[in-house]
Amino acid sequence: MEVYGSDFAVNNKDDASPVTEADLRAEAIILDGLRRLTPEIPIVSEEAAADGATYDVSAGTFWLVDPLDGTKEFVKRNGEFTVNIGLIVDGVPTVGVLFAPVLDRLFAASPGLATVEDHGAPPRPIACRPVPEDGMVVLSSRSHRDPSTFDAFLSRFKVAEQRHSGSSLKFALVAAGEADLYPRFGRTMEWDTAAGHAILNAAGGCMTLADGSPLRYGKPGFENPSVIAWGTPEAR
Repeated sequence: MEVYGSDFAVNNKDDASPVTEADLRAEAIILDGLRRLTPEIPIVSEEAAADGATYDVSAGTFWLVDPLDGTKEFVKRNGEFTVNIGLIVDGVPTVGVLFAPVLDRLFAASPGLATVEDHGAPPRPIACRPVPEDGMVVLSSRSHRDPSTFDAFLSRFKVAEQRHSGSSLKFALVAAGEADLYPRFGRTMEWDTAAGHAILNAAGGCMTLADGSPLRYGKPGFENPSVIAWGTPEAR
């Protein structure tokens, strides 16, 4: 937030995605904390990976960290960026923390329990909701959207409203019962989805590939294909 309120510089990584001082400073804080908390567990982090770090996650348990998800939203100063930390065990996200600093919303989950803290209030349980009779509230990316694929996918559902939002916050909104579906077509990385996936699972939803098969973690290169976040425990 100190960087957010300053006249910060924006640089581009090799994949042309933006990075700021906030990404790097947040990553340093998180990695230091996780190394002290769980020194035996490997940590896969976005900016370190971009700098060429390699990882051995063959033991099956590892952290995935995105210190600032939604850098484009950070640069636009619209508040829709998050900090994502997820713990993977045997290909499945089991613990997740997703924080939206400007909105002051902290979502967290361990198996069977998902919570949110709004503006420093005590954590309260959250859960996915049944689809309303008048149709789904569907979320779409503010900065990454393929309109033709997105619209074709939605044509099979009864949709009451579409809303745009940035970053992994959309996964948490489905988990909190504030929306029902978030299709994300195109490439994401495992650190983009792990925290939100853990929270969604604990809240009674699920995240799948576009064909309905499970999304697993620890893939070569840590790259995801298209993913769908559902406010139901099973993709329909």
